[in-house]
Amino acid sequence: MNNHITTIAFDADDTLWINEPYFQEAEKEFCILLEDYLPQHSVSQELFKTEMQNLPLYGYGIKGFMLCMIETVSRVSGGTASMQIINRTIEIGQKMLQEPIELLEGVKETLEALKGKYRLVVATKGDLLDQERKLKNSGLQDYFHHIEIMSDKKESDYLKLLKHLDCKPENFLMLGNSIKSDILPVLDIGGSAAHIPYHVTWSHEQHENHLEHEHFMELKSIDEVLKYL
Repeated sequence: MNNHITTIAFDADDTLWINEPYFQEAEKEFCILLEDYLPQHSVSQELFKTEMQNLPLYGYGIKGFMLCMIETVSRVSGGTASMQIINRTIEIGQKMLQEPIELLEGVKETLEALKGKYRLVVATKGDLLDQERKLKNSGLQDYFHHIEIMSDKKESDYLKLLKHLDCKPENFLMLGNSIKSDILPVLDIGGSAAHIPYHVTWSHEQHENHLEHEHFMELKSIDEVLKYL
């Protein structure tokens, strides 16, 4: 690992706290809601298709997911779905916005060990208001020098973040659960990255290929990063 690291950034969802299981639970409820129109697995496929089409418009987060569910209701039902189904769909989304924040194992201890030695940053995708709510409710705010809610995580987005932080790529380490979003773009701009797998990953973020890189670490848990720093 590069021993010149000065800034460590953390993804939030499914790296600091639980997130994807709430989406999967909501999707399951949604698919059951529409099973009079299509089998559940087909509703799931239609919802994913809607999400992919709308990512450039809505970005990432629960509110975009809610809009995609409503659009899927309309398409799957041919515009015949009742207001009761629409209202239930909105309720599913609103429930997601009120889920408790459950920190993943080792997160607080790791941040405590790193605080004061490195500049700690949150770099996460999602809806601004929702991510701010989650961060506030997590009790982790005081550990971080800067919070960046990103519309996407491509090379250009990370370069923009590094410019804002006045940090060179070789001094930057990113930790996250998504190879596609948290790891590859950072390695491509000359930074270091550590992957912390989470047991469920949104299909859009999945990456199957084995990765080897001199500035890449595969961790089993977040606290393992302490051995490399």
